[in-house]
Amino acid sequence: MTTFPEIHLTYPDWVLSVVDWERPYLTVEDRMGLAIGLARENVMRADGGPFGAAVFEVAQGKLVSVGVNLVVQEQNPVLHAEIVALMMAGQLLSSHSLSAPGMPVYEVTGSCEPCAMCLGAILWSGAKRLVCGATREDASRLGFDEGPVFPESYSYLAGRGVEIERGVRREQAAAVLDLYQARGGEIYN
Repeated sequence: MTTFPEIHLTYPDWVLSVVDWERPYLTVEDRMGLAIGLARENVMRADGGPFGAAVFEVAQGKLVSVGVNLVVQEQNPVLHAEIVALMMAGQLLSSHSLSAPGMPVYEVTGSCEPCAMCLGAILWSGAKRLVCGATREDASRLGFDEGPVFPESYSYLAGRGVEIERGVRREQAAAVLDLYQARGGEIYN
């Protein structure tokens, strides 16, 4: 009898106790603080890579979902923080699109600029805002390869109605990358 793999995605146990799900995150700095906090906690608990992300309803600052990098833990190369946050948002909102008719404007906030895969997923998700902390250069300094992401990549998203804000709390976000390196974290790409 042939057996087939099954994928079941859940948050690490600590996420539900660390995240304040009821609090409104009204500013980009607040939202980025959550993404950076998730990344730091993931590093400190040695659960995965130094990246955190969250999906928010922009107008109300309502937290929809979060994501942490689970690539190594789950042995799955696509489980970047942004992907996890988007997958969870889809499940929680019962929608494959964050821009379905009648939905509010959603934002993806990531502790680092997204790799090529995540940048594409953000576009296809229907999110209308992208907020980034650390830069591609900050991640590359550790040895992470973000893939084919160019200035034109961001222009492409902007041309399709995605508002982009980069460098929010960059120093704090980059410090999590440094912490990961200091703790001997695996570079997994």
